[in-house]
Amino acid sequence: MTSNGSRPGKFENPGPEERCALLKRVKTIAVVGLSPNPARPSYGVAKAMQGFGYTIVPVHPGAKTVLGAKAYPRLADIPVPVDLVNVFRRAEHIDAVVGECLSLGHKLIWIQEDIVNEPAALRAQAGGMTVVMNRCIYRDYAQYCR
Repeated sequence: MTSNGSRPGKFENPGPEERCALLKRVKTIAVVGLSPNPARPSYGVAKAMQGFGYTIVPVHPGAKTVLGAKAYPRLADIPVPVDLVNVFRRAEHIDAVVGECLSLGHKLIWIQEDIVNEPAALRAQAGGMTVVMNRCIYRDYAQYCR
């Protein structure tokens, strides 16, 4: 056991207060896997976050624009600073996203609800990133930050 009672090597999310505090600091969110299809969860969540005042930067290799914003094929192609990387990709793709985040010096990654890759989350933490995993950014914002 560690000093906070968790098992070493086991991922734990920041608590609700810390998640809200980080969302209050964030202005620009890169959304990896943001679909241009309004029926997809990534679209609805990103649109809601945009409505809360966040700048959304779509990351999708096949899209030109999403939600009125220019889309970029990769995180490395985004020409503006990004405060948070929000990920809507299947668990097997999280390792690559974490690798790109670490190489670009991103400090905050939010892996959406129902997406779990504990080894990748632990690698991101070990690389100095704050990680939220298996939580909906929209629900957390609406529940804890409004």
